[in-house]
Amino acid sequence: MKDHLATPLPGYPDIDDAECLRRAERFHGIMTGRRTVREFSDRPVDRVVVEKAILTAASAPSGANHQPWFFFVIESPETRARIRSAAEAEERDFYETKAPQEWLDALAPLGTDPDKGFLEVAPVLIAVFGQKRGGPRPGDAKKNYYVPESVGIATGFLIAALHHAGLATLTHTPAPMSFLSEICGRPEGEKPFLLLVAGHPAADATVPLAALDKKPLDAVAAWI
Repeated sequence: MKDHLATPLPGYPDIDDAECLRRAERFHGIMTGRRTVREFSDRPVDRVVVEKAILTAASAPSGANHQPWFFFVIESPETRARIRSAAEAEERDFYETKAPQEWLDALAPLGTDPDKGFLEVAPVLIAVFGQKRGGPRPGDAKKNYYVPESVGIATGFLIAALHHAGLATLTHTPAPMSFLSEICGRPEGEKPFLLLVAGHPAADATVPLAALDKKPLDAVAAWI
C-alpha cells in the first residue's frame, strides 16, 4: 500500500510493439551517428537550444530525486581562454609525467595530445558539477546520494540532447579539475565532474578511424 503522495504516470502513451520497435530503431539510428569531435566551428549556438538540452539533462533520475548536479555554461571568450590555459597545464603534466605507458598507448590511435585549442574555438563549454549536499528543491541542504552515478546519467542525457539537436560534443576530463571550481566561482560543496565542449563541427572535421569501432551486441549484453 502506498503511503506517499502520488500522481498518475504521465508521458507513456499506449503504443503497440511495432511502434515501440520503430521508436527504438529511430533513436538508435540517431545516436549511432554521434561521435566525439575535436574540430569545431566558431559558429554561435542559440542559447535556447543549450537551455533545452540542460533541462533534458535535469530530468534524469537521481538518488532520492535530489538532482545533485549543476551545469555552468561558459560562452565568454576570455573565460574559455582561461580554461584552456589551465586545462593544457594539467594535460602537459599528464602526458609528460603522470600517464602510464599503457594509457598513452591506448590514446595513441585517437590522436589526442596536450593541445586543447577546441576549448577556445567551440562557442559553448558546459562545466558539470556534482553537489555533496542539496535536495529536490532549491535551497535544500540535505545529504545527496549516488552523486557520481546521478551526475553521470544526467550528463549522458545532456550529450544525447545536444546531439539530437544537431550539435557535436566532446567530454574533457583534465585531472585535477579544481581550476574549474575557481574559474566558475562554484561553492566548496561542489566537485567538477567533467567539461563538455559543444558546438557545430568544423566543415572539415574528421574523426579517427579507431573511434568508429564499436563492440557488437553480444560483446556488451547478455540475457538470462
